[in-house]
Amino acid sequence: MNSPRHREIPSLRSKPSLYLSCWLKKRHSATVICPPPLLPLRKAELRPGMENERFGVVRDTMLQNHLILKSELGKTRSRCTRLPGSDFVYGLTLRGTDGGVPEAIGHWKSVKPSRKATKELQHDFVAMNRGAVIAGLITTKEHYRYRQTHDIRRPEDDERHFKRDPPRRPDAMIYGMPARPSTPIIDVFQHKYKQLWMEGQRAAAQAHHKAKQKTTRRGKVYETYSTVLKKYKEPMKPDPLWHLPHFEKVGRHLDTFPSQGDREKAFKVHHSEAGVRCGMFAQGIYTSS
Repeated sequence: MNSPRHREIPSLRSKPSLYLSCWLKKRHSATVICPPPLLPLRKAELRPGMENERFGVVRDTMLQNHLILKSELGKTRSRCTRLPGSDFVYGLTLRGTDGGVPEAIGHWKSVKPSRKATKELQHDFVAMNRGAVIAGLITTKEHYRYRQTHDIRRPEDDERHFKRDPPRRPDAMIYGMPARPSTPIIDVFQHKYKQLWMEGQRAAAQAHHKAKQKTTRRGKVYETYSTVLKKYKEPMKPDPLWHLPHFEKVGRHLDTFPSQGDREKAFKVHHSEAGVRCGMFAQGIYTSS
């Protein structure tokens, strides 16, 4: 804060004219504030330590390829494009057609009235045919000659879809559908519409119940295909298998049991000892821990 530059500020502020001249000298120009765009990098501009420093064969075209060129630290990236000279003007050049200030002072430039292009009116064939019939002309040649001598054109108003003076509409006329009246907020707070809906549902349910009670079956009920299908059907017993009649009454040739009870008892013991006779060597399937 004690530098000579800061010590000079009070003395400069004591003299306004000197301070203004110093401020004008320090003001930057337009070229400093808005520098021109960067030109493509050249081989002569390369310095040791730059990002684009290369060894071997280096050409200027290599530094004009945006896929190869690297951005330098602290500098804007170059787009590898060549800019025109200082005499090139960007944008559209508007060349004045007036004489400048002298013409503006000494001449009053008035606007010329615009002329409406004359439009050729269409032929009114209905009026010409009516006139030819009234005149007693019949043949095509006579009609053609009548049109050559009596050229009737349709007025311009007839060509318009909308007339110049549209029909007068009433002032109280409303276009479109009328809006629905606003819902009272008190009915919303009191759940009036919910109660009305519930009452309507109850009335509909009661009417349906009464109509169902009134329906009575009269006369004989005839069986239909659908009623038959709805009935329960008992399952049918399958027919026994067919046997040859030659082997139906043939008895056993050998009976080693004295009675039927002994036979059942022997088979029961045989089933209970089946586990002992199972296995690879018929020694049972017992396991020991």
